[in-house]
Amino acid sequence: MPTVNVGLVGVGNCTSSLVQGVSHYADGEHTVGLTNPVCAGYAVADVRFTAAFDVDTRKTGLDLSDAIWAEPNNARRFAEVPHLGVPVVEGALGDGIGRSSADRITARGAATVEDVADHLRRTGTQVLLNFVPAGSQQASELYARAALAAGCAFVNCIPSVIARSTQWAARFEAAGLPLVGDDLKSQFGATLLHRALVDLLTANGVRLSSTYQLLGGGNMDFLNLQDAERMQTKKASKADGLLGAGAGTGTGTGGATGAGGSAPAVHVGADYIPFLADRKIAVIRVEGEGFGGTPLEVDLRLAVDDSPSGAGNALDAVRYAGFALAHGIAGVLDPVAARLMKAVPRPLTEPETEAGLRALLSR
Repeated sequence: MPTVNVGLVGVGNCTSSLVQGVSHYADGEHTVGLTNPVCAGYAVADVRFTAAFDVDTRKTGLDLSDAIWAEPNNARRFAEVPHLGVPVVEGALGDGIGRSSADRITARGAATVEDVADHLRRTGTQVLLNFVPAGSQQASELYARAALAAGCAFVNCIPSVIARSTQWAARFEAAGLPLVGDDLKSQFGATLLHRALVDLLTANGVRLSSTYQLLGGGNMDFLNLQDAERMQTKKASKADGLLGAGAGTGTGTGGATGAGGSAPAVHVGADYIPFLADRKIAVIRVEGEGFGGTPLEVDLRLAVDDSPSGAGNALDAVRYAGFALAHGIAGVLDPVAARLMKAVPRPLTEPETEAGLRALLSR
């Protein structure tokens, strides 16, 4: 089986957990926590990291195996990673550093689109995985342009609007390249649990009136989300992920309305709590009306390591994208997005997602 050659944009906690995960699961002996030992025909050992970009001077110039441990990363260390021979090169800064995190990072990112594309070509990279900070629309678009120029599939793991943009979707379709996005779900996280609860209640006739999700964590993602404009993109994708397309727009036209009612009021909040490090605490509340209009309330609490929970889905996303690239499948991969992303271009039901994945893999 050929490899999937993956380039990484942003060597933060999620990248650390993904790189560790590939090292941990590559021998085929470890399976706990791994959703798909083989995905789209690729084993974990078939995933090969070929390029990495960052703008933090503490990481650039280091081998990827060393850069994943550099500050301010604080993801749990669960695997030993051998020397990979993949230097972290200076990337493009754009709008990648927010106000809240600016004093924590010495940034230098003078790379151009052509610089990035040239490095992708020289390293034989096939799939570019975007992990720049939330709210970095400009930086995400720069790397998407580089992927197009280099002939790479693009996986957008943050809430920036790439796969949901008809213009970007058309550009990847015309170039014959796969596109997956937007905003990676956790393998088992707050969005998955919240959506399952909403679906369960609405399927049983409950009319939802309001719901919220309050998150706390101590990694750079949570620090970055203290910028109001960056948090706004996260709120929108989170709301779309748990109630359906349009829920995050503030229009009250989300997908989960319950029996005989309009969409519920939705709130998503995030606090930076330094001592939690990469641990994420989620508090979820749903209010509604049951039989006879009687009140119903549900409160849930979830605690999970944030970055490893996302890495499992990132591992599947690059393997699906690699399969699509190898088989000439271009444009947005809707069933992959529906399975792995929060804010998708075209919402699909679970049966539609399963059927779409089967059709994709049969090509």
